[in-house]
Amino acid sequence: MDKGVLWGVGLCILLVGYGVEVKASHHHPYRKLQSLPTDQEQPYRTAYHFQPLENWMNDPNGPVYYKGVYHLFYQYNPHAAVAFYISWGHSVSYNLVDWIQLEPALNPSEPYDSNGCWSGSITILPGEIPAILYTGINLENRQVQNLAVPKNLSDPLLREWVKSSYNPLMTPVNGIDPEQDLTPLFEMNLPSTCSRQVSMVMTTTFWEITRPKQNFLVDTDFLDGGFDFRYDYGKFYASKTFFDSAKKRRILWAWVSESDTTLNAIRRGWAGIQAFPRSVLLSRTGQQLVQWPIKELEKLRANKVAFNDMELKGGSVFEVSGITASQADVEVSFDLPNLNETEFIDPNWVDPLVLCPKGASLTGKGGPFGLLALASRDLTEQTAVFFRIFRKQDKYLVLMCSDQSRSSLGDGTDRTTYGVFINLDPRERKISLRSLIDHSVIENFGADGRACITARVYPTLAIHKEAHLYVFNNGTQSVRISSLNAWSMKRAQIVPSEKNGK
Repeated sequence: MDKGVLWGVGLCILLVGYGVEVKASHHHPYRKLQSLPTDQEQPYRTAYHFQPLENWMNDPNGPVYYKGVYHLFYQYNPHAAVAFYISWGHSVSYNLVDWIQLEPALNPSEPYDSNGCWSGSITILPGEIPAILYTGINLENRQVQNLAVPKNLSDPLLREWVKSSYNPLMTPVNGIDPEQDLTPLFEMNLPSTCSRQVSMVMTTTFWEITRPKQNFLVDTDFLDGGFDFRYDYGKFYASKTFFDSAKKRRILWAWVSESDTTLNAIRRGWAGIQAFPRSVLLSRTGQQLVQWPIKELEKLRANKVAFNDMELKGGSVFEVSGITASQADVEVSFDLPNLNETEFIDPNWVDPLVLCPKGASLTGKGGPFGLLALASRDLTEQTAVFFRIFRKQDKYLVLMCSDQSRSSLGDGTDRTTYGVFINLDPRERKISLRSLIDHSVIENFGADGRACITARVYPTLAIHKEAHLYVFNNGTQSVRISSLNAWSMKRAQIVPSEKNGK
């Protein structure tokens, strides 16, 4: 490969690959766990979210649409359901719903990646050559930057990849300990105007620059901390986007990790799923990014139930029957209660993570109202996804929560409750909720995708046909369901390549 191209790739690598969460050496205790027997029953395996046929998966890396095929690469252990011996898994699709799982694109094989082929991305080089840029952890447990390209560009599935003879393209500077010496360079005092809720950006997206030079000046209005948003307020990590040139849209992937024990994952024989691909769009007001499951998901919709113009009185619970509640897609729109009768928010409740754990059973004047998903018939187990309306001076706030506190009777599960405030225009007389329910994951899209919360849950009673779905209202005011549509979901096809004759 031309050295000039390699220098350009090297500059790109400056932005790639510092997303390795755990050193490879930390995974050595997992060696002895890789041979434990697995359980045959799989009540928590998803039906339409992407996950490999078995073993460990974490970050999405290098999603790309290339010559008619969608490619998803991901951090993968091909041997067990633990984060050890990290390779680049590789699966392909023609519709982003059904997948063919190929052999790993990259495995640890060289001194510069002997302790794992970790995070990275894909860019397209001149000549329409896809290039994988990835972080390898070498024999000394140092992170170095590497390049790989397809062995055969005529193969539409890009099954085989060749590591560059120039690897590693970038290594830590001699005499500098990357664990210690760089720390002072990243220390700074945050002014009082900065938000303290700072998140870490792990994986890098390459953005095309349309002109050789562009200048941007940050508006000082954004320095008060009131404009910070997150893709997702729940279990959603290492997100990565790509541009789908076939349909002119930007698509978002993210890893949804497990919320129970490593031992349980080993017994299941798998760990980690991907969130269902989302379109990233600009809101109708042009002031916020919104997310929505890509339209291809609708091909899996099966039997449907629908309700319109239904009143939910305070304290009422109503079952949505006629669907497979453990494997469903639900869209509901609520007419808002009388906003003038909602309560003022307590000044001590400014943090949704303090307010949401109070639960869905707490009675207010404007809710809580919403869904009880993956619920047992007696409601002993339930995951409540709900809204609650507050007044704040001359404004209105919607609290959106996903409450996992009663999601399982099992031990060893993380039942963190997630929440977010959504600013409400009083002219908006409705608020919507869409929930993708898939055995052990619930993805929630509130207010037409303005706020999203993803949760992992592991019910012991509400599994398979014993799972139920309810709508509820625990507020003192009645709430009207203007529309509710729910579908059972068919299973997506995830198969190894040999079963497709490819």
